[in-house]
Amino acid sequence: MPRMRIDFISDVVCPWCAIGLYSLEAAAARIPGLTLDLHFHPFELNPGMGPQGQDIEEHLAEKYGASPAQLAGTRQAIRERGAALGFTFSMAARSRIYNTRDAHRLLHWADEAFGAAVQRTLKVSLLKAYFTEGRDVSDPAVLLDVATAAGLPETEARELLAGDRYAAEVAAAEREVQAQGIHAVPAIIVNQRHLIQGGQSVEVFEQILRQVMAEPA
Repeated sequence: MPRMRIDFISDVVCPWCAIGLYSLEAAAARIPGLTLDLHFHPFELNPGMGPQGQDIEEHLAEKYGASPAQLAGTRQAIRERGAALGFTFSMAARSRIYNTRDAHRLLHWADEAFGAAVQRTLKVSLLKAYFTEGRDVSDPAVLLDVATAAGLPETEARELLAGDRYAAEVAAAEREVQAQGIHAVPAIIVNQRHLIQGGQSVEVFEQILRQVMAEPA
């Protein structure tokens, strides 16, 4: 069976990252027998964000200079793309944007201690917690709840969140991504050679995956 390594660089408060992940997996499902070996890598959209977060409308207007009408149009496009892929964006529930360092520490731990499948479960759970449920993914109590629901042991998760375990590893991984010239997400590296950027359509992902599969070994 063909197996393809995917290094998926993203943040859990990035809507296009959720779209990119779901589109990629939908594309892979169209290719008989293809298995994705998914590995998630950290990218903080707002590493300097304070503990209280920021109003989402205010943040987007400041960061991108978008008007209310432009923001509304983008939200609608995101909702529609998500719905087509089976992912629910509840924009009314998402009123603030948050720092995600602790979420990335959990994801690093999930992969290191329990493997790629558990890391993916946690990743999707974090995306849904923020975009579907509107939860504060910087809040240790929320992160603990999401982590344990994803199958991670509660005592160890609580200890991790109470300290700074894996903070250095996350920071190092982010520096490595930046050194590769990646400054926006999602960024998807296929078989450690092919870079795909942005929340592409299922059709675009399928075309690229098929092209990679057709390459000589």
